Amino acid sequence: MQKVKLPHQVEPVKSALNRSDYEGVIATKDMARLMGSVVSSDEWVEVKVQFEKDAQGLTVFHGTLDTAVVLLCQRCNEAFDCPLHVDFCYSPVQGQQDAEALPEAYDPVEVGDHGEVNLLQLLEDELILSLPIVPLHAEEACAVTSDDMQFGEIEPEQKQPNPFAVLKELKRDQE
Repeated sequence: MQKVKLPHQVEPVKSALNRSDYEGVIATKDMARLMGSVVSSDEWVEVKVQFEKDAQGLTVFHGTLDTAVVLLCQRCNEAFDCPLHVDFCYSPVQGQQDAEALPEAYDPVEVGDHGEVNLLQLLEDELILSLPIVPLHAEEACAVTSDDMQFGEIEPEQKQPNPFAVLKELKRDQE
């Protein structure tokens, strides 16, 4: 299959009226924030986007993203492959009131002055959000075992006197 580069800016309303479907790639080198969060990545992100009007007449675009990145395991400090698959569904809005009126199934995306959406930035945000908060190998694949993660001995906690023991003694004296 030939790799077709997708546009970085799109007009969702016009694309929805045309019922446009985009299937292609976006270069990861154009996604500086994503590249700053990973060790390395595939050269391309495979993207499928469909623009349409839903049953309520709202403009909607949804699709998928697929790529693979290399992350640094926080347990053993070794690199590992992490495939990313993201599903998204957006509806363009003009302001906060439009965003609040949307059904919960759609995420709002603010359009610019000319009715355009920065598709590159939106897709980069989706990929960054899909990264694990703490990147770790699977335990069986990690070089560090649970025995290696324990350091030293924990001393037993010293028993401290109960501050209310005096009240207990007073109550016993009253009986």
